[in-house]
Amino acid sequence: MLKEPPKAYAQALKKEQDELVLTYMPALRAMAYRLKERLPSSIDTNDLISIGVEEMIKLSRRYDKEQNDNFWGFVKKRVNGAMLDYLRSLDVMSRNNRKIIKDINNLIDEYYQEHEKEPDDEYLAKKLNLEIDKIKEARAAHAISLVLPLDEQLECFNEDRTIERIEKEELIEKINAVLENLKERDQLIIQLYYYEELNLKEISEILDISESRISQIHKKLLKKIRERLV
Repeated sequence: MLKEPPKAYAQALKKEQDELVLTYMPALRAMAYRLKERLPSSIDTNDLISIGVEEMIKLSRRYDKEQNDNFWGFVKKRVNGAMLDYLRSLDVMSRNNRKIIKDINNLIDEYYQEHEKEPDDEYLAKKLNLEIDKIKEARAAHAISLVLPLDEQLECFNEDRTIERIEKEELIEKINAVLENLKERDQLIIQLYYYEELNLKEISEILDISESRISQIHKKLLKKIRERLV
């Protein structure tokens, strides 16, 4: 019996790998749209899908069905990581944006105390004497940064870089220790947002708290965690 020519075998293998990618495209799209729910309108879902497809194709060439019985289980974490890498590459949290976001958050806190809702961009632009497009850009950058893992997100807003100097595993341990000392509701918000990957609207519906209030609690929790880590 003649062996199958290497070229024919390679073509058959490539076809099988490509079919794997096509089979799991619905799962990839669902992941991209889920991530997009937490991002500003300036981010195109198709860009996230393209990044995911590229990663899946690369991983399909390394996939061994004898060792991994589920292709999506093999690629899911890496595909999500590739999308996050793309968002990091946008370099959204520049030094200037961090300063603007800090000023915005202070204003929002003051406004919320009086009105129990967040102010609009026009109000913020007027108060900070900035163009409204700059406010929108900074808030969009902030929204993008919020989808990053909690430890990386804390680094984005740590001006003296103390957090950056802590080893990754030690930092995660410290974050977990801080979370254990938070109120049950606060722990739940962190869990739903970062681990269950729900957006603020979904958390609002679950906890029966306004979306703007969830946003405020979330910001205060991040600030509290940063303060306890340094």
